[in-house]
Amino acid sequence: MYGTIFKLKIKDGHEDQLLNLMKENNEPPEGMVAWFLMKPDDNQDWIGVAVFDSVESHISNANRPETNDNFMKMMEHLDGEPEWTDGHYVIGELS
Repeated sequence: MYGTIFKLKIKDGHEDQLLNLMKENNEPPEGMVAWFLMKPDDNQDWIGVAVFDSVESHISNANRPETNDNFMKMMEHLDGEPEWTDGHYVIGELS
């Protein structure tokens, strides 16, 4: 599995709008296994995790026009671009 972990700096007062935007996009792209968004207890920056079944699925999703459109809408609610870390997941489990 492959994917990205990202950090979001959300503008003050934009949390609900960002969540609503993410809920609108409920059709997962091909190859997506899971995604999560965390609001840490000790930090105002949110952390996201996206999991794809392969590098190819991840890259294919990144190159979709819909992904770019959604990203541009998301940026309206952020203070700067997310910090991205891409890579292979080496172990994990959902129970």
